[in-house]
Amino acid sequence: MKKLILTLIVALGFAVGAQASEGDSIAWDKAPNKTNDLAALQNGAKLFVNYCLNCHSAAFMRFNRLKDIGLTDQQIKDNLLFTTDKVGETMKAAIDPKQAKDWFGANPPDLTVIARSRSGHGGTGADYLYTYLRTYYRDGSKATGWNNLAFPSVGMPNVLWELQGERKPVFEVKEEHGHEMKVFKGWEQVTPGTLSPLQYEQAVGDLVSYLQWMGEPAQNTRVRVGVWVLLFLGVFTVIAWRLNAAYWKNVK
Repeated sequence: MKKLILTLIVALGFAVGAQASEGDSIAWDKAPNKTNDLAALQNGAKLFVNYCLNCHSAAFMRFNRLKDIGLTDQQIKDNLLFTTDKVGETMKAAIDPKQAKDWFGANPPDLTVIARSRSGHGGTGADYLYTYLRTYYRDGSKATGWNNLAFPSVGMPNVLWELQGERKPVFEVKEEHGHEMKVFKGWEQVTPGTLSPLQYEQAVGDLVSYLQWMGEPAQNTRVRVGVWVLLFLGVFTVIAWRLNAAYWKNVK
């Protein structure tokens, strides 16, 4: 319990720090919801393990829970186990926490509930993550060589740059109340990635959907059960109403 509370505090601190910088950031894009798409969730899990689990952990998610998205124990062992050899283990980061703090200035936060903790006035946590992972650009003035429009001066480098390639933002300078303002207009591709722009957007959508699912693996079951409960209550209400009418019809 103490570990869970500490993780939530760290994630909240990460969220507050990010939102504090939103004055200079862009509006969040709407993330696609693929939490019912098993193929998308499986691809998202693969991306998460290959690109996120190197530095970030998901300490409250076990590898064998991935069976809920259609993977078998053998598929998990063959394709997703890099930091442990047991499918019952939790998703621990490959990096040493002390090294992470030295390199990035802070230990990267746990991502188990990041899609839930990052919601704000700009949209859902998924919207933020979807925007964040698609708005990196090269910035030689930063220690990592990268910057981000959704989280200016972020300490995390662009781990997906090989997939996305390198881009630079295009701004239009406007004058308002005697001050110059930069308005984001779009992107210019500098070097191509291994994925086309459309393929990269789809891949990020899969990864974000997986992060959504990981924050509450039972969410789809909860929704389905909730619908049936409401239908049952609706039918039972009609039955109870008719029984009540039948009971009182001869009472004066």
